[in-house]
Amino acid sequence: MVQSGGKNMGQMILGIGGSGLGQALAAVAAALLLRLISGPGPALSPEADADDDYTDVIDDEAETPDVGKVVPVTIRWRNINCSLSDKSSTAVRFLLKNVSGEAKPGRLLAIMGPSGSGKTTLLNVLAGQLAASPRLRLSGLLEVNGNPRPNKAHKFAYVRQEDLFFSQLTVRETLSLAAELQLPEISSSEERLEYVNSLLFKLGLISCADTIVGDVKVRGISGGEKKRLSVACELIASPSVIFADEPTTGLDAFQAEKVMETLRQLAQDGHTVICSIHQPRSSVYSKFDDIVLLTEGALVYAGPAHDEPLAYFSKFGLVTMYNCPDHVNPAEFLADLISIDYSSAESVYSSQKRVDALVESFSQQASLVLYATPITRRGVSNKGTEFSTKNRVQKKGGWWRQFRLLLKRAWMQASRDGPTNKVRARMSVASAVIFGSVFWRMGRSQTSIQDRMGLLQVAVINTAMAALTKTVGVFPKERAIVNREHVKGSYTLGPYLLSKLLAEIPVGSAFPLMFGAILYPMARLHPTLSRFGKFCGIVTVESFAASAMGLTVGAMVPTTEAAMAVGPSLMTVFLVFGGYYVNAENTPIIFRWIPSVSLIRWAFQGLCINEFRGLQFDHQHSYDIQNGEQALERISFGGSHIRETLVAQSRILLFWYSTTYLLLQKNKPKYQLLEAAPLDQIQPAVQPELLNTEQDEQNEPKEVNEQPLTVEKVELNQPPSETPPLDFVLEGL
Repeated sequence: MVQSGGKNMGQMILGIGGSGLGQALAAVAAALLLRLISGPGPALSPEADADDDYTDVIDDEAETPDVGKVVPVTIRWRNINCSLSDKSSTAVRFLLKNVSGEAKPGRLLAIMGPSGSGKTTLLNVLAGQLAASPRLRLSGLLEVNGNPRPNKAHKFAYVRQEDLFFSQLTVRETLSLAAELQLPEISSSEERLEYVNSLLFKLGLISCADTIVGDVKVRGISGGEKKRLSVACELIASPSVIFADEPTTGLDAFQAEKVMETLRQLAQDGHTVICSIHQPRSSVYSKFDDIVLLTEGALVYAGPAHDEPLAYFSKFGLVTMYNCPDHVNPAEFLADLISIDYSSAESVYSSQKRVDALVESFSQQASLVLYATPITRRGVSNKGTEFSTKNRVQKKGGWWRQFRLLLKRAWMQASRDGPTNKVRARMSVASAVIFGSVFWRMGRSQTSIQDRMGLLQVAVINTAMAALTKTVGVFPKERAIVNREHVKGSYTLGPYLLSKLLAEIPVGSAFPLMFGAILYPMARLHPTLSRFGKFCGIVTVESFAASAMGLTVGAMVPTTEAAMAVGPSLMTVFLVFGGYYVNAENTPIIFRWIPSVSLIRWAFQGLCINEFRGLQFDHQHSYDIQNGEQALERISFGGSHIRETLVAQSRILLFWYSTTYLLLQKNKPKYQLLEAAPLDQIQPAVQPELLNTEQDEQNEPKEVNEQPLTVEKVELNQPPSETPPLDFVLEGL
């Protein structure tokens, strides 16, 4: 049925008008749009995509975990190695070297270390959020509650450094819409409101619940409140594990402490909380239950926080005493202790020697202090009640439900964006007044023909560039939000793109109409009401086609700056072949396909037909242009109709939206898989002994400071183990 429908739609559009490349684009765009609209529900979770052998989709009768219930999760990792080779694969830089550790429920674990020590890399590895690259090699062992593959009931949340939200929504609306998208099982609005209010109270956001989030243009909530809102959005699905990447970055001391207090409270509520942090103040350090110290990717300490690491480093007697002075922040002392001092050659040598000794000392006793039970490489169990081999992929509501919620959000964002709308309105009015003043009340003389074409050309360029620059300046940031929510499985791209198009029609149409309403009478264009309506309709459709092109550019390039460079450059190409500067009959053969896909050309052609057809000009000589039809023939627009130009612009709009869909689907974040560590690299796990200051003399590194020690490195080209890699990817729910 879908295939026959796509065929019929393609034939219908092909029959409307156009030929050649335009027909091909129409057919492709129609098929893509049909897939976009009639596509399946949300994509399976990345765990399901990684290995179909381990994944089954459970029917609606499958038992759904209770909302708000936290499943305790213990994460253990051993011998995590991460290396990055250069483009020629001749040099290898180790980001992580044989890192091991453990995170338990009810405890707040902080990953600390100097800049470039591998904190964020380790956090991303544990969360399954390490961006994939062919030059990366990631290996090691990772277990969730003793199972190498997490159960679907074990949900993971990832709080990123960047707090990205739709700026015009309030805190309550942001949480409510997120709850509706992620928790369709809560059908009652009263239950959903109660759940959202409980999150607001829990995260300390009730006082700003009805304040817009804001951005650089509009003042909203504070940085600390945004960070807590990020945590609240991740808590909607009741995750077992919460990962936070440097949650205090960019916050003042008070807000940083409030955020860390929130994470500590979440840990006390039963969550497993893991965060990376650079150099916390002493009051923040006191909130940590466990810490992992990294330097240059190597492990220096992993264990309880507070006074235990200070006692551990102070036991390095005989040669050097590493005692934390009184009234000194322990976090600062530890950061200085494990950092390399590059102020001089001597300081580099001495600090490197000290760090190497600390790394070697801890690696010798790591197996004694990290684990109570050995970590093993087991496959996924084929039986058992708690850890099933089937990942339960919940259905996040139907297509139309997603569309309704996303349309609501898109409309609130578009209609409330006062600063942007005011700027666009002022620019439309100013441009219309300027152009109208330059082309004031054109007559019917021979020279007015050139003036009319020039006016129509600048009107087309102004409309297209205004819509393009607005979109490419905003969409790259919005794309990050969409990618994050799409990866979670909150919704698919089809409802999102369609809702975005429909929500922007009322607001986006106002500016071309405003522009035409001022310019048309000032320039005294063809003075009939029907011609004025067609003029406004053509520039409005062109505006939406340019906006769709901006979406494609924003989905194609990584940053806003790159989009601002690529978008106008691409529009300039369409401008050259827009019908005014180069006649279609004189276009080189290799470039003749460009006018058929140029939105500038079709809009200019439509405006020229609308203006010149039926218009009579003053003439004195036989070679003068006597009517508008002759003027259209001069620019190769004779015999065309306005309907054809509108259909062509609609095809272009459809093509750009379909291309955006494919680019977003293709550029969906992909994460590095964790391969099983080779057997010869796995240290045998033994029963632990308590880490204290009274360890036996055999555990004290007496000679460790007398010669520099290095950590054994893993070769990049090492042959893979016979054990298959563990497809362990946690996207964060």
